[in-house]
Amino acid sequence: MKIISYILSPIFAIVFILILLIFHPLQWLAFNLFGSKGHAKIVALLNLCLMRSMLLIGVPVRLINEHKLPENTSIIFVSNHQSTFDIPPIIWFFRKHNPKFVSKIELGKGIPSISYNLKHGGAALINRKDSKQAISELMEFAKRINKNKWGAAIFPEGTRSRTGEPKKFAINGLKVITKFNKDGYVVPLTINNSWKVFKYGKFPLGIGSPITIIVHKPIKIDSLPFEELLEQTESVITKYIK
Repeated sequence: MKIISYILSPIFAIVFILILLIFHPLQWLAFNLFGSKGHAKIVALLNLCLMRSMLLIGVPVRLINEHKLPENTSIIFVSNHQSTFDIPPIIWFFRKHNPKFVSKIELGKGIPSISYNLKHGGAALINRKDSKQAISELMEFAKRINKNKWGAAIFPEGTRSRTGEPKKFAINGLKVITKFNKDGYVVPLTINNSWKVFKYGKFPLGIGSPITIIVHKPIKIDSLPFEELLEQTESVITKYIK
């Protein structure tokens, strides 16, 4: 299997990079000609293409959702984090809710398509070395989410789990976002198997390990004190990690 991955990994990498290069000017055109709504449609299509490109390494993505998600309100998607491939499915599957990510500031420049979307699409770009900037950015982000009734997406573990084992959830990011979105909902997500794409490191890629995303029951933010909300969210996410 690893021998095959040495053949497929370069092919996947070329296709992945080409998608980013093609969609970069398309994003610019959509944003400048049609505004944020046009831009959001191109971003959704970009992430569909990125997700489908993973089929080249035998990695389909399956969404398991038995719940109707609330509409016309802010939704905070809270998930465990296993790899960079967690992100395209969340953007595509939940495109109706226009999810915006909390990301480290370094990703806001230098990466075709991805950096443009983070800078112009409404994401929060936080400096992990500057707590004052991070809190201020999160507050403005939370207000944008509430005003526009967008979705927010956050990985409270902070960094990727390279083995799939969950890390302890950090409090601050989710606490700030929920503070300004009391009328919204938290939707816990459990992601399985995306860490296996990088089980050998950056090259070759792990192949043939389908990714699943499980959607859990939405939780009304103002129905619980924050500590209980965090505990319940973390508990249900980690319970379904395999």
